[in-house]
Amino acid sequence: MPRLTLCALLTVLAACTRLPLPGPATPPTPVAAAPAPPPAAAPAAPPPPTLPFDEAVTSAATALLNNARLPGPPRYTVVIDPLVDGMTGAQSNATRSMGQRLEAMIRAQYPQYDLQPFTAANVARSPLVLIGTFTGVNAARQTAGVREAFRICFALADLKTGKLVSKGLAFSKPEGVDSTPLASFRDAPAWTEDPATQGYIRTCQGTRAGDPINALYTERIVAAAQVAEAMEAYDAGRYQEALDLYTSAQRTAAGDQFRVYNGIYLAQWKLGRRDRAEAAFGKIVDFGLAQKRLAVKFLFRPGSTAFGTDNRQTEAYPLWLKSIATQTASSPACLEITGHTSATGPEPLNERLSQLRAEYVKTRLEASNPTLAKRSIANGMGSRQTLVGNGRDDASDALDRRVEFKVIGC
Repeated sequence: MPRLTLCALLTVLAACTRLPLPGPATPPTPVAAAPAPPPAAAPAAPPPPTLPFDEAVTSAATALLNNARLPGPPRYTVVIDPLVDGMTGAQSNATRSMGQRLEAMIRAQYPQYDLQPFTAANVARSPLVLIGTFTGVNAARQTAGVREAFRICFALADLKTGKLVSKGLAFSKPEGVDSTPLASFRDAPAWTEDPATQGYIRTCQGTRAGDPINALYTERIVAAAQVAEAMEAYDAGRYQEALDLYTSAQRTAAGDQFRVYNGIYLAQWKLGRRDRAEAAFGKIVDFGLAQKRLAVKFLFRPGSTAFGTDNRQTEAYPLWLKSIATQTASSPACLEITGHTSATGPEPLNERLSQLRAEYVKTRLEASNPTLAKRSIANGMGSRQTLVGNGRDDASDALDRRVEFKVIGC
């Protein structure tokens, strides 16, 4: 038998055992280390507690005034632009009470602030401006459904730098809160999203210290000071003075504001000038159609499609209907007429009732101008889109029982 060489012998063994031939050593494949677990997320800060109304106002105001980022002189001029409802822009007994508490706190505890009236002359000097919103929220602290608390938001804006220098936030229990609108808002016939008011609200809500002031607000703030004076005169029953102030505000560069047209209408109506009031209501309708949404406070008898029985409220309704029909007919607009109700009562009934009320208003408009029959539809929303949502069925939530006119494609 021939003698096998060492190399041949290894080849035979490798074939039998199917083992690889010896060669250079292969380094072992490294085992990847298990990824480190991500760091635990920091626990979310607990939401602020819901406090009694007075305590909540004080808490938000203290945070606002103590934490202001104000390098510079030891004393600062500040004005308070009247606080508003964060959904509707209305002023109420509650927002006025909050403003009064802020004034008292500043004068008693914060000598670094020189509090001055909110006038056009003072605003022209670029002071600090204190604004605030008071907004009903549900259990999840959202602006929908039944409101169970109020969100208080304060902001301090520096007109010189165009930025916010401080914020304050708190939540209030509803007990003891009087959200009845002041006369200039209680009596207002209509509502829409006014850019001037939206700029105010957006400056306060969803912002932080250091953010810029909303441009819609700064562009209109001088006119806003005149409007505030006009509202104060109307609320005090000085209707001619209110009319003069509203008219003066309208003539300014930023005077094209829905609350100005509402105010001129109200003052003319109170002064018994029906023709001028009708012309003013036409401006209200034009503004709403331009915004593609106009809500009118037609108030109905409970559970009925008939208008209410209080003549002080309803005597102007024929004028409103005539003006809406006339202004709509003279434009290329088509309308969706939508009825709304407050949240009291079963929702299926609310939806049916709101539909019937919208159809009733549609019929009245068509009687005034038959051309609208093919340019309008009626719809019922029930209580799914409440603006106030407190379920009181009084002056405080009148806008929840509105009829809306929305511009739609023809």
